Amino acid sequence: MSSVESQQRVLSGMRPTGRLHLGHYHGVLKNWIKLQHEYECFFFVADWHALTTHYDDPLSIESSVWDMVIDWLAAGVNPGSATLFIQSRVPEHAELHLLLSMMTPLGWLERVPSYKDQQEKLREKDLATYGFLGYPLLQSADILMYRAGLVPVGQDQVSHIEITREIARRFNHLYGREPGFEDQAEAAIAKMGKKNAKLYRSLRKRFLEQGDEAALDTARALLKEQQNISIGDRERLYGYIEGGGKVILPEPQALLTPDAKMPGLDGQKMSKSYNNTIGLREDPDTVSLKIRRMQTDPARVRRTDPGDPDKCPVWQLHNVYSDEKTRDWVQQGCRSAGIGCLDCKKPLEDVVIAEQAGFRQRALEYENNPDLVRSIINDGCEEARDAARDTLDEVRRVMGLSYR
Repeated sequence: MSSVESQQRVLSGMRPTGRLHLGHYHGVLKNWIKLQHEYECFFFVADWHALTTHYDDPLSIESSVWDMVIDWLAAGVNPGSATLFIQSRVPEHAELHLLLSMMTPLGWLERVPSYKDQQEKLREKDLATYGFLGYPLLQSADILMYRAGLVPVGQDQVSHIEITREIARRFNHLYGREPGFEDQAEAAIAKMGKKNAKLYRSLRKRFLEQGDEAALDTARALLKEQQNISIGDRERLYGYIEGGGKVILPEPQALLTPDAKMPGLDGQKMSKSYNNTIGLREDPDTVSLKIRRMQTDPARVRRTDPGDPDKCPVWQLHNVYSDEKTRDWVQQGCRSAGIGCLDCKKPLEDVVIAEQAGFRQRALEYENNPDLVRSIINDGCEEARDAARDTLDEVRRVMGLSYR
């Protein structure tokens, strides 16, 4: 795959933590469903990543994997539009992780913000392990394995994409300099024809001398259109624009997702660790009971007391689920004591249960046919391995490990 084409490939993964909740749907899956129709998407179960913090509880991982995959399918992730696979079923991830570890400075891993944050949050676990220190590098291997140009993340995950970019840059600098690289690049430019060659050189000069990002984008688009050069030449010219060598591992970009802080039943972010979740396909009676028992404005003791929606967790859910007319009704009714708290919760019950109805119905097909789920994953693992082998063959070659 060429570096220019990598801009059309998206990679994203989730740790298997069992059945998903509505926070996962609104924070991740809705975005995946949109992206699968716009890009070539690879979505994977990050089971090795689960072991970095739950290495002492491996028995829960297998059931969690299948529960999570069914939730993906129930939510609308389509195996006909995206490649779904399990990380550990593509062993090339482990080999690339190992090879990248040979040239990744230790300090880069120690400075990843989440390294110390997670150790602090999970004090009850012994995370002074090689696997935990190296998990950002495994994450980088996951991305670089598929030469994915785009990785959907929230703002708090941008640092992981940045270290991946640094690793790719260092790798390309160390291993992308073929003998006679500049001569080969200049020969490739000549194949583009006089007009395109002149434009390419002009764009390269603007980027190298002025740091003009627009010139870089235009040069990439120009290379994508060229019919007279090989994929290898295109890779050389892609790296030559930036003054480096041949691009073997393209640098990914963070595809920032909307800040979807899905509120839980207590107003905090929805999370299993807070025990404040509504399951993606939880049964309607349980959902109704959970919503009815939600905390409300503590100042509203009696039905006749006016309330303040801004101090009520129920209002936060209305902001996610309700239309403008319903939100206006809640604001006016709560502040004037014209409606009670149960009145306010009823529209939420209806819309949440209605949303889940489709999830539950689609999930039944997969729950009743586990072989179908395994077949989808088997096919996805084969597709992923084909792409992974292409990358690893190139990595082995430039690192002097391709023996004949």
